[in-house]
Amino acid sequence: MRARRREHKSRNMKRSGDSEGEKRRKRRKLLQVLGDTKIPFLGPADVGFQHLWDSSYSGLVLRQSCSLPAELHGRVQAALCTLRTKGCLLRDLVRVRDRDVFTAVSRALLGHPGHTYRYLDTRLFAIPWHNEEGGGEARGPHCCDPDMRAACQALWELNSFFCTDVPRREPEDRLDLFLKTEGVTPAAEGSSHPSPPGRCTGPAQFNVTLLNYMDPATMRHLKEEPYYGMGKMAVGWHHDENLIAQSPVAVYSYSCHSDTGEGGEGASKEVSRWRIGLKVAWDIYTPGLALPLQSGDCYYMRDDLNSTHQHCVLAGDNARFSSTHRVAECSKGTLEYIQSRCTEALANLATDPETGSHSLLSLLPLTLKHCEDIHNEVEFEWLRQYWFQGQRYTRFCSWWSGPMEQLERDWKLMETMTMLFLSAVEDEGQAGESRREMAETLLAALTNRQQHRQTWRDRATSADMAAGAEGQQRGSGGLQLHSSLSCPA
Repeated sequence: MRARRREHKSRNMKRSGDSEGEKRRKRRKLLQVLGDTKIPFLGPADVGFQHLWDSSYSGLVLRQSCSLPAELHGRVQAALCTLRTKGCLLRDLVRVRDRDVFTAVSRALLGHPGHTYRYLDTRLFAIPWHNEEGGGEARGPHCCDPDMRAACQALWELNSFFCTDVPRREPEDRLDLFLKTEGVTPAAEGSSHPSPPGRCTGPAQFNVTLLNYMDPATMRHLKEEPYYGMGKMAVGWHHDENLIAQSPVAVYSYSCHSDTGEGGEGASKEVSRWRIGLKVAWDIYTPGLALPLQSGDCYYMRDDLNSTHQHCVLAGDNARFSSTHRVAECSKGTLEYIQSRCTEALANLATDPETGSHSLLSLLPLTLKHCEDIHNEVEFEWLRQYWFQGQRYTRFCSWWSGPMEQLERDWKLMETMTMLFLSAVEDEGQAGESRREMAETLLAALTNRQQHRQTWRDRATSADMAAGAEGQQRGSGGLQLHSSLSCPA
């Protein structure tokens, strides 16, 4: 099995570059090969569960609820309930197969100040931790109320705990205590203990957490897991995307009473628990793994598990929160980054101190292309993303309001630069070859901008249709483009 596992591992490391169309093709092919057959999967009571976990899922580590400090549980669970009571957990409108659809789960992003997280063509803007060390108070203590700030700080405490705990978990923490708690006696499989999975090789400096709330009672049309017959899925098979390579993911799971009053921590043992399903990506030979979770359990995906495997969330009977801590790839996803890009572009704009009139310092095609590329990045990767739905969180925390208003002012100056560029192209006094190069540069930039603006107009229409199908209304909550960005190309 180890040799086959190495073969699958090398093949699946290429997975990260798969397009959405390629993934759909692989899904169809896998289902065609399987036909009506289901791939086996193992749970804690099954013979071979311990060996399977050790041999094919060694990057998975379980941290049981009883091994975490009770005070931390109390603060984190109260924080999650506070955020939901305030209405902070919202369904995202994401792009799937060229359509805008609402996520089945409600979400919010918390993290380092000025960080964002991008998935399925949607950029989420992090509500800051509001811890003094991270600079969450840099824009003043009044960007949110004290309850909101306390909730964010509690999740920062959990994040700090994970940063320390994830790299040092030992194999006995992973399985033996779990099997004892489940009342399962492992069958003899040649070894009474799994071999050590190795230390976490990736960084554990988690910079964001994506909070999720799922209530099966309100989630219509849950799909059946198609490959193994594991049951109803609240979240389908996926890899967590846009992360630093080889970085771990840490998840805190909290089951609670749903809006209907069903389930929760005090419910009877007959209540079906939430489970995490894992499988080797695009593999039909290795059995899947289904891991049931108690309220307060944590699990870590370490090493290359997230890149070579896929996971899904299998619905239980009660409602569930999860706090999923990640090392997001933010090289182009922080406020500091986009502000520095604006500074680069605006360095080519001169302003007369007496008249206030503007002029371009350089008309070199490479300089102009660089400025127009930044112009497009500011508009389509930041402003339109924010006004489309990112600003929904402003009513809970106004941290992003000032920076985005400044970003829009910078964008307006870039619009002025484009008009100056156009005037230079139209200036018959320019040398013919220079004019031609400038015209080609401008045409390429404006064509790209026109296409992206049409895409966003289509997204706005699609969003209206999706909201209507879901019985929701789009209003000032953030799904409409800001007026100054609704200009024609």
